[in-house]
Amino acid sequence: MSSSSAVGGRQRMSAEDRKVVAGTMVGTTIEWYDFFIYAQAAGLIFASIYFKPLEEYGLAQLVSWASLGISFFFRPLGAVVGGHLGDRIGRKATLVLTLVMMGSATALIGLIPTYGQIGLAAPILLIVLRIIQGFSAGGEWGGAALMAVEHAPLKKRGFWGAYPQIGVPVGMILATLVILLLRGALTQEQFLAWGWRIPFLFSVVLIVIGYIIRSRVAESPVFKEMQERKKESSAPLGQLFRQHKRPLLLTALIFIANNAAGYLLIAYFSTYAQREVGMEPTSVLAATLVGAFSWLVFTMYGGVLSDRIGRVRCQQIGYGIIFVWMIPLFLMIDANNIWLYALALIVLAAGLGISYGPMSAMFAELFPVGVRYSGISIGYAMGAVFGGAFAPLIADALLGTTGWSGSIALYIMVLALISGIAAMVAGETKGNNLRVEEVHPHAGR
Repeated sequence: MSSSSAVGGRQRMSAEDRKVVAGTMVGTTIEWYDFFIYAQAAGLIFASIYFKPLEEYGLAQLVSWASLGISFFFRPLGAVVGGHLGDRIGRKATLVLTLVMMGSATALIGLIPTYGQIGLAAPILLIVLRIIQGFSAGGEWGGAALMAVEHAPLKKRGFWGAYPQIGVPVGMILATLVILLLRGALTQEQFLAWGWRIPFLFSVVLIVIGYIIRSRVAESPVFKEMQERKKESSAPLGQLFRQHKRPLLLTALIFIANNAAGYLLIAYFSTYAQREVGMEPTSVLAATLVGAFSWLVFTMYGGVLSDRIGRVRCQQIGYGIIFVWMIPLFLMIDANNIWLYALALIVLAAGLGISYGPMSAMFAELFPVGVRYSGISIGYAMGAVFGGAFAPLIADALLGTTGWSGSIALYIMVLALISGIAAMVAGETKGNNLRVEEVHPHAGR
């Protein structure tokens, strides 16, 4: 009997199950740790030390934000290459390779000299390493999501599938704690001069931890079956784009608003609160930490709730919260009160979590088995490209053009409307049989 069948009749996690779900969290946690520290540096530091010549044209900060988003264009390519390597050299070796590539690129960013030291080579090296980060992260999420969802009990797919999702807030929490400790130990001048490099170098430690956890998962029978399962589900891309355009497009559209609003929480609000509103950096980071914990709790809750009321209903609730809250959120941030700022992030994180938690299960249930791995990986990557990749840059451009923070709110509200409608068009997927070729009535259209 397959593991999938085996788990179907029980509701509690075994020791092997816990290893699996821990393994699904590792890659996303490291990825989002890397993303958060890069976002903080892109918002507060990189413009002046890597893109300084553009300051006289007023473009340094916009280009710094663009460097944050450029890696997302390479995620689909990473998803394709990662799937191919997984079939050729095995899933364990591929996942170890992506971890090493991701963490090494992050650590090397912490060693790049400034523009004043080596000239144009500095921003070029920064962008190359950022591209490597995006490429290595490309196939990470899809494999983690499938590992969790396909081995979950039928009635707990949403709950199990939330584990790779909480890598986002966990990575954000880790990064925020590291930066908070440095802010407390160093002066502002020391942090801006060299202290910002330490969180990047710390990613080496995360690589080691991730390797140990992944190695343990690889020894389990469940993980070995996933190697075979990945071969089974890595269909040619031509087949995916010819026969499954609808679920691929819907996956991307469902994800874009969550991704864009999430990247504002991770990358933009902290910079906005400090630079535009004038809040104290340590207090802003502490509020961000509280927001990340809210995101963690509500992501798990969203997975559990989707097992009860369905994936689509959760998307409607989550995106409804985001839509309604965006205008009040900016009013609270602009009030220059740290308690209102923290509350604004907590409520936004609730909407993010409730819509994000069920996505692993919903996206897996949208695709038939033959194209599932490539389908969810590429759909997710496409949603990231059109959703959050340049959300901070767009937000900064909107603010600069209109002078009104509400314009950023309207931008996210439009995306929330699009994603909510896409979820309804996709239809309810809860309970679909993941082992058959057609799992959704619209999957092949």
